[in-house]
Amino acid sequence: MLASYEKALAGRRVLVTGHTGFTGAWTCLWLSLIGARTFGFSLAPNTAPSLFEALNLNEVKSWFGDIRDFDVLESAVQCAAPELILHLAAQPLVRRSYVDPVGTFAVNAQGTAHVLEVARRCSTVRAVVCITTDKVYRNHEWPWPYRENDALGGKDPYSASKAAAEFIIESYTASFPWFEGKGPAVATARGGNIIGGGDWSEDRLIPDFVRAVTQDQELTLRYPYAVRPWQHVLALVQGYLMLLAGLVSEAPAKFSRAWNFGPLETRQYSVREVLDLISRDWVQPKLRFMDNPAPEAGYLALDSAMARNLLGWIPPWDTMRAVAETSSWYREYYADPRRARAFTIGQIMSWRECLT
Repeated sequence: MLASYEKALAGRRVLVTGHTGFTGAWTCLWLSLIGARTFGFSLAPNTAPSLFEALNLNEVKSWFGDIRDFDVLESAVQCAAPELILHLAAQPLVRRSYVDPVGTFAVNAQGTAHVLEVARRCSTVRAVVCITTDKVYRNHEWPWPYRENDALGGKDPYSASKAAAEFIIESYTASFPWFEGKGPAVATARGGNIIGGGDWSEDRLIPDFVRAVTQDQELTLRYPYAVRPWQHVLALVQGYLMLLAGLVSEAPAKFSRAWNFGPLETRQYSVREVLDLISRDWVQPKLRFMDNPAPEAGYLALDSAMARNLLGWIPPWDTMRAVAETSSWYREYYADPRRARAFTIGQIMSWRECLT
């Protein structure tokens, strides 16, 4: 049985930017399972293995291109004629942003402007959900969670580029209001650190752990005692789908705003504690601690009370369950990669069953 937000999306044309990435692939599979007509615009998969390829998402009509190329993006969107756009495409890595700050700003800030302008110029688009990050907040390293009305900022290029994207989004919603028919309704989602099967990105704890275990290598840790808002990727995908459905409801004004999506449990976990949790299921690789790593936030937490109270967003898996399900996914994948789609569907169905 479909949840109310899933029923609202069934049969609708939804375009996902960044659909070949980790979160994008999980999102496209969930959308396909509920009967949405799903389209994607993204760079080609850039990891090997690739979750998008492992899931055999042939039901998704794909265009491969760069969101920095306005004309290519607009051509794809006009062809797809979506009613909804979920904007996931990004340069998502803090360390890479130090190596290529200009490229990071171009993708995350200018790319977001391109998506919003293309959406405004496409007559079929009613709503856009833009994904930024928990790192958009001006981090004071204080011991309480950030709320949606806290000041934005960013010391590293990645965080600053995402904060810049937020200001671009705010400008578009103010300059081209949906209620005057000048543009689509827009919401922003600020998500915490996600884990889950099928992520093979660089400089992320779980993918780095998986590579170290499967290739018998050292695992390099940058900030082992940094605290992050860990959660399973399905928690964020569910939140994104709820926002998409809300923006095409009879009351889009309720949803056209910024939203935090972070763990609701009070227990918080450091990088080292999450590593210890997943090591229980496998083995702990030999560790190496990086000397003088690029600066990153030491403590970061989100207040997601608004999503809980207004959306009814209550993820059923806590951090320990999320880590266990992530470990299970990778072990199943390396036992038989051909079962990746079936096993991923099984985890989506298990998540949805926990909600009923």
